[in-house]
Order: sequence, then structure tokens, then C-alpha cells
Amino acid sequence: MRKIFILLSLAAILVLSACGNKENTNNSSTGTESEHSNMGEMDHSGSGEVPKGLKESANPTYKVGDEVDIHATHMEGMDGAKAKVVGAYDTVAYAVTVTPTTGGDPIPNHKWVIQEEIKDAGSDPLKPGTKVTLEADHMEGMMGAEATIDSIEKTTVYMVDYTPTNGGNPVKNHQWLVESELSTK
Repeated sequence: MRKIFILLSLAAILVLSACGNKENTNNSSTGTESEHSNMGEMDHSGSGEVPKGLKESANPTYKVGDEVDIHATHMEGMDGAKAKVVGAYDTVAYAVTVTPTTGGDPIPNHKWVIQEEIKDAGSDPLKPGTKVTLEADHMEGMMGAEATIDSIEKTTVYMVDYTPTNGGNPVKNHQWLVESELSTK
């Protein structure tokens, strides 16, 4: 009986020590760092589903199928990546400070959450400083998270497929980029 207790104790210690050695990915975001580094390891691909009520853009600058260059630092390997537009929608985009439901420090200036991904947002643009509840699931800990609007941009938002410049796995249906973050040159 004592041998079994010792073996179970050793197994528990091994399991707990393996969990404790996990790298801490909760870094604070700075100017050139990816804002998503605060959200830990995750698959950045999306399902391609869009929020209810989101309308396709009738005349987007970049049309579905266009090849574009990304000029954004939302995630590591994004800036300078080649992308293909898979969706273009007219809405209001928000940069927000979000407190993940999974715990950790608030993440400032997360780009982008759109009007249709904010609980009870209505149709009028929200003002900076407004406290909201997110209904976006771009990343772990975002659905149901409390956030504060940092800035707004009435624009066309784009969903894109791209391969990160740092050699990461291809990302499908990334939501969202705004027009100023894309180019064809």
C-alpha cells in the first residue's frame, strides 16, 4: 500500500511540475510587440462566420480574392505578410482595452472589435471611454469580456487569409483589418 501511495505522489509531482514549467506568455504590449502576445498560445484562424447584421461592403477598396500586403502589428509575423481578402464589410471598428475572461492584466488598444461584436451596441457608433461587453471570439478569453472603447473608426473591415512572415502556420479568416492596414504595393 505504501508503494502505491509513493508512486501516486511521484506521479502527481511530475504532473504539477510539468504544468508549472509552462512559459509565461502574459507580456505587456509595447509599441512594436504584437498585442496578441498577451493572449497566450492560440490558433489565430477563424471560422469565417460573421456576426449577425454585418453587411458586405458594396464597393470595398479591396475586393474578395484580391492579394494585399498587411501593414499591422496585431500579431507577430503579421506586418509585411501577403494576404488574400476573403471578406469585406462596412461597419464601425473599435480599438478596445479588454480584460480577458481567462484572467490576467487588461490588454490595451486591441484592434479590432466591430459594432456587431459588442453586446447591445445598437446602430450608432459608441464613444471612446464607453464600457462594453464583447461578443467576439477572435481569441481565448474575449467572449463575454469587459472592455473600454479606446478609439473608433467608421470603415470597411476585412477578413483575410495570410501566412505569417515569421514562418508560423497559415492563418485563415483573420478578423479584422481596416483599410489603412492594407495595400496592394
